[in-house]
This record gives sequence, C-alpha cells and structure tokens, in this order.
Amino acid sequence: MNKKSIGIAVAAAAVVALLAYGVWRASQPAPAVFQGQMEARETDIAPKVTARIAQVLVAEGDQIAVGATLMRTDSPEVAARLAQAIAAQQAAQAVADKAQNGTRPQELEMARLQWQRAQAAADLAQTSLRRVDGLAREGLVAAQKRDEADANFKTSRDQAATAKAQYDMARIGARPEDKAAANAQARQVAGVVAEAQAAKAETELKSPVAGEVAKVLGKVGELSPQGVAVVTVVDLKDQWVVLNVREDHLQRFAKDAEFDAVLPALGNKTVRFKVFYSAALPDFATWRATRAGQGFDARTFEVQARPAVPIEGARPGMSVLVQ
Repeated sequence: MNKKSIGIAVAAAAVVALLAYGVWRASQPAPAVFQGQMEARETDIAPKVTARIAQVLVAEGDQIAVGATLMRTDSPEVAARLAQAIAAQQAAQAVADKAQNGTRPQELEMARLQWQRAQAAADLAQTSLRRVDGLAREGLVAAQKRDEADANFKTSRDQAATAKAQYDMARIGARPEDKAAANAQARQVAGVVAEAQAAKAETELKSPVAGEVAKVLGKVGELSPQGVAVVTVVDLKDQWVVLNVREDHLQRFAKDAEFDAVLPALGNKTVRFKVFYSAALPDFATWRATRAGQGFDARTFEVQARPAVPIEGARPGMSVLVQ
C-alpha cells in the first residue's frame, strides 16, 4: 500500500472517530445547572406611634450602626399627654409628701389652741352648772335655768372632746393606710409618666440593627402611621443563597453539604457554600410526569446555603449558578 492510500485511510479513521465522539457526546445528558439568587437579612423598621415626619436623617446606601436615628417625627398629642402626666405626677407626689410629713407645726399649734379654748369653755360651763344647780335646790332660780345650764355644759363638753380629737389627729398625722394609698397613687402616676416619656422617645425612630439602608419610604411632611415600615435596613454580612432543587438532585444538597457556585455579576466569581436548610415547596412546584406510567411526580425543594465568608460586593437578588 502506498503512502497516499495510507493517508486516506488515516483520514477516514479520524473522521469516523470524530463522528463517533460527536454521537457519544450528543447521547450524554446535559449537565444540570441550578440557578438561585442571593438573599440577605432585611429589617423593616416602623414607628410605634402615629406622627408627622419632621426630618429624614438617612439616605439609601448609608451604612448605619445600632441605635442610629433614622427619622424625627412631630406629635403634639404625645407632647400634650406627657405634660398632663407630669402635672398629675406632681399633684400625686404632693399628696404623698403631705401624708408622709404630717401636719405643719402651725396647723398643729392652731389645733391645740382650739382644743384648749373649747376645754376652757367646757370647764366654765361645768362651774356655771354647779352654781345654778345649787341655787335651784334652794329655790332661788327656776328649774328651767338649771336645765339650760346643764344643756350648755354638755354641748361645751362635746365641743371640747371634738377639738381634742382633731388635735390628736393633727399630732399623730395620716394613718398608715392613707400613707400607703397616697404612695401607691404616686407610683401609679409615675408609670403613666414613664409611658408618655416612652411614647415621646418613639418620635425619634432609631434602628435596632446595623447594616445598609436599602429603602427609605417616608418623606418629610407625610403622616407616618403606626406599624407601617418607613425604612428597610439590610445586613450584608448575613447572606445566603436560595435554590429550588428537584428531589432527584437533592442528595447533592443535603444539610451541611458544601458546593461551589458562580456569581456572574461579580465576574463569574466562584464561592464555596454550605447548606443549612431545605424544605419541600408547595404542590404547585411539583414536576409532573408527562405520560402516565412513565417517570414519577418529583417534588421541588427550597435549599438555602451560606457562604463560608461574606461575599464582598454581593447584593440581594444577584444570580447564583451551580453546575
């Protein structure tokens, strides 16, 4: 066989080998590619009281720390409630102090003098009764005069006893029960003041978390309703990827399993992830067999995995490809 024939045979063999390889490649199943997206911890921050927005102190993209003031609002109702509570507290505290301190020295002296004057009047009435009684026994005055003197003595005696009781009350002071009731009233009003002060503090909306301001929904002059979010803060250090995986591929994404994924938005950067959660999606995500008797209905599972370290530049919503 000459060289030309050998060359043709080699070329034919190469063509046949190439065709065979192409047929084999075509018969191989295409590699499965799962597409997910990045997520990060988002916190919607809403005011606890309804008020009008006076200042917006942050903008989207700002980095904030825990406790940073996001907005200031104006609520005349809260200010009025606080003023009323403080006035009520002062009044209740004054009553409690009065019950605790007792009667003033001047009032105590007045009560003592009133008792002494009433007692002197009672002593005089008793002396007069004795005189009139003696004269009545001798027949020098009518019995009517004796009865009048007796009634005057009894009245003066009762008035002296009343004045003595008032003096004793002023000297001893308030009863323990009255002191306890006054102190309890003061504590109750102090709680009302604390509640009003807490409401006043809530007119400054502060962030309970650190992170990046993702959305600012409130604007100056708007009425911010209670419980409606006005700022969203995202923590880019708390990231994870979410994948929807058919159950016949789920074994690769078992809990604590690790896999590599590519982020096209970051120049096809390859990142190592570790699975921490998986759960079946509702029935609408089930893959149905196309022909009866062939295949089976495959459930779809949601898989969540965290990167080994936070991904610099990753943003929620970025695509993640796993092959």
